[in-house]
Order: sequence, then C-alpha cells, then structure tokens
Amino acid sequence: MPAKKHLVGAHYGLADWLAQRVTAVIMVLYTLLALGVIAWHGGLDHAAWRALFAHQGFRVATFLFVAALLYHAWVGMRNISMDYVKPLAVRLPLQAAIVAALVAYAGWTIGILWGHP
Repeated sequence: MPAKKHLVGAHYGLADWLAQRVTAVIMVLYTLLALGVIAWHGGLDHAAWRALFAHQGFRVATFLFVAALLYHAWVGMRNISMDYVKPLAVRLPLQAAIVAALVAYAGWTIGILWGHP
C-alpha cells in the first residue's frame, strides 16, 4: 500500500463548509425571531425594546446570534487570508488582529447584554 501524501495547507474543507451553514442557520433563525417579535408588537419603541432585553432568554438568544456571527466571520476571514495573503509574516499578524477584534466584539456584546443599565 503506498504511503499517504500530505498536502500543504490547512484544508479545513468540510468542517468550514458545515460551520458556515450552521452559523448561517442560527443567524437566520434569530433574525426571524426578532422580526416576529417586532411584527407581533407592531413595531418596538424604546420601552418595549428594553422590556424585550430584560428577558434572560432573549439575551441568551442574542448572544448566540452574535457568537454565530463572529465564528462565521472568523471562518470566512481565515479562509480569505489563507487564500490571498501568501507571505506568512503578513498573514499571521493579520489573523491575530482579526481574532483580537472578534474577541473584543464578543466582550463588548457581553457588556451590552449583561452590563449595568
């Protein structure tokens, strides 16, 4: 039996494809939920919006949406940088900056959702 040849590169393939689809479905479901809530209430004023986010379940759903969005963005940006930014000395700092920004966005989201009013 011939030895396996190792290909150069990450080759995430199926895992990336599946991650993009799953996160997209999560984002669509949340968007439909938010649109449904707005339609149910005939629009939302500031008081209704604050009351909606007073519910822990909606906060958790919103955080899951943002987490899915951030992971979706990471997979896409990682793949784009791996495909188009060839010099490793440029790609690694770029990817580190992307990760830092996404982590900051996650922290910002937590602060907004569970911070003090």
